[in-house]
Amino acid sequence: MLVEQIWTGNDYRNFNYLIACPETGEALAVDPLAHELCLAVAKDRGWQITQILNTHEHFDHTGGNAPLVAATGAKVLAHTNARNSIADMDRGLVAGDVIKVGRTVELLALDTPGHTMCHICLLTKTEQPALFCGDTLFNAGAGNCHHGGHPVQLYHTFAEQLAKLDDRTRVYPGHDYINNNLKFTLDREPDNTVARDLLTRTEAQDPARALVSTLAQEKRSTPSFACKTPL
Repeated sequence: MLVEQIWTGNDYRNFNYLIACPETGEALAVDPLAHELCLAVAKDRGWQITQILNTHEHFDHTGGNAPLVAATGAKVLAHTNARNSIADMDRGLVAGDVIKVGRTVELLALDTPGHTMCHICLLTKTEQPALFCGDTLFNAGAGNCHHGGHPVQLYHTFAEQLAKLDDRTRVYPGHDYINNNLKFTLDREPDNTVARDLLTRTEAQDPARALVSTLAQEKRSTPSFACKTPL
């Protein structure tokens, strides 16, 4: 499996992703708002984008769908309950569905409500797992629930799904909010040495070469993992 994290440089601080099969060059684009950048990276790597996965229905994750479909003919995949909010979906996903990319890549769909009620995370079926987590989990933070979500559902997603994943899982979030999130953590947990070390390492980082953390780090630097009750 080949992964390209694409820094959009926009005001929303989005990351887009390409996940490609090394044998066939077929690629899945995750939340490709910056469709021109995604196309340019795919062309440079010799890949063909054949599928689009929207983690959820917000425009900063779906806004590149139409031009990318027009350029590639890619099929659009998203949560099955997002059909009324994501135009021209080709495949609705439920928990446990497998998305295949080329001959060698398989991704497991996780139903992860909270940020919105139609949110999908992708977990790779690889020796070292990777999680493409949209706006559910950020580096050192969690997505807000202001635009179609619910905090109790987000709590259950963290407690019953994300917290149980392999600590070695690499984390690929939908936005670069790491510095603000780490400062929030340290305001609440001033003795959190993991968060302080991460802030030292990332405060001046170039998001185009962003740190890729693991769930082990996130479990110790993201306050949402410490919650023991939903309210």
